[in-house]
Amino acid sequence: MLKKLKIKNFKGWKDTKEIKLAPITLFFGTNSSGKSSIGQFLMMLKQTVESSDRKNVFFAGDQNSYVQLGSLKEMVYQRNLDNKIEFEYQWNLPKETNIKDSISKKTYNIASIDFSCKIYSDENEKISIEKFNYNLFNYNSFDKQEKKIGIKMSLDTENKNEYKIKTEKYKLKRNKGRVWNINSAVRFYGFSDKVVAYYQNADFVQDLNLEHENFFKSINYLGPLRTKTDRLYSWSGNSPESVGASGENTIPAILSAKNRKISLGRSKQKKIIEEIVAKSLKKMGLIENFRINKISKNREEYEVNVKTKGSKHWVDLPDVGFGISQVLPVLVQCFYAPKNSIIVMEQPEIHLHPSAQSVLADVMIDVINSKENGKNRNIQLIIETHSEHFLRRLQRRIAEDTISQDKVSAYFAKIDKSPAKLEPLDIDLFGNILNWPKNFFGDEMEDVVAQSKAAVRKQMKKISDE
Repeated sequence: MLKKLKIKNFKGWKDTKEIKLAPITLFFGTNSSGKSSIGQFLMMLKQTVESSDRKNVFFAGDQNSYVQLGSLKEMVYQRNLDNKIEFEYQWNLPKETNIKDSISKKTYNIASIDFSCKIYSDENEKISIEKFNYNLFNYNSFDKQEKKIGIKMSLDTENKNEYKIKTEKYKLKRNKGRVWNINSAVRFYGFSDKVVAYYQNADFVQDLNLEHENFFKSINYLGPLRTKTDRLYSWSGNSPESVGASGENTIPAILSAKNRKISLGRSKQKKIIEEIVAKSLKKMGLIENFRINKISKNREEYEVNVKTKGSKHWVDLPDVGFGISQVLPVLVQCFYAPKNSIIVMEQPEIHLHPSAQSVLADVMIDVINSKENGKNRNIQLIIETHSEHFLRRLQRRIAEDTISQDKVSAYFAKIDKSPAKLEPLDIDLFGNILNWPKNFFGDEMEDVVAQSKAAVRKQMKKISDE
């Protein structure tokens, strides 16, 4: 689970300050306030990790990637290449790992990793790493972090083509013989094989590379506009990694999860994803029932039917409201994702009426509390939204103790002044937002007063005309 994030000099953000993330983290803000850039940054790092070129510090993207951010100049704050992109994030490992020093024989137990990095542009406008740093933590009996190891790779101030390695609480021992120049890294985060060759007890840096890759593998993304529905869906029998950035793999995901059963909240009753999705859609007032049928024994094609409220007949998915097709990938992704997944979503409530948006918040609570094989799935949701109804329902559930206050984190992106500012919303035990931003969702009272005044003027004019 991602615990904190901080970004400097990226797009509209001079400095986001530290963003503390919870199982449900919400980002609000006006259009072009920069809130989308936070998710874009994470997805740019993910596609970099997944790229085939290990020397590519940042992969800005192409037509097949999650995001397309252009050149470094287009990414950097105020398009000024003198500004260096800096970022830091911390995540908890799914399970504790051990690092053993082959020289001292000491074992370090690691439960959390804090990573920071600084990127710059050289004289040829090439993206290069100035430094990156790992701090490895464990938790003591009081659930407080205890730093175990620190390791840093930074440019040599005397030779800009080489890097130096420094450690804290861990003593590296150099191999005798020829000196290997450390002149490159693996993407933006990784130690090259030369580091392992240079030191006798640096094998663990390869474990750090792997942990980083596994972390980004756990992140799934669903964009704001989902693909349109079809009459027929093909399925080859394979299990997709996710529903896809546009929800294009939604139906194959449901079909491939026929043997997976999940329980919600305190209920011990286990259901397959198709049943959970149908129940969620009904709870939102969108349909009465939902099913997927194979059209023929000899063809690997399927149709999706729904039964709308008040109707006795099944109809094809394209024949019902657009909102259902847009929220279906959201629901499937949330319950299809493997345990310890992070799901980044933009506007999951799009095209839903207010009541359904409120219920969607309840579904998200079900998601973070869901269990598989008797264990919590440990799903984290990072959501960009415009929905007042979604937030109001979460506030209500906090007051009702359905979800604890510490499981929800919310931020508001403000761009009334330059640079943009990301303001954390202070939610108390009763679900109140203590620092509600002015005109957060518009000025409702101003509209009510203006309407009343206009009504009085119109009534007075009607009386005078008579």
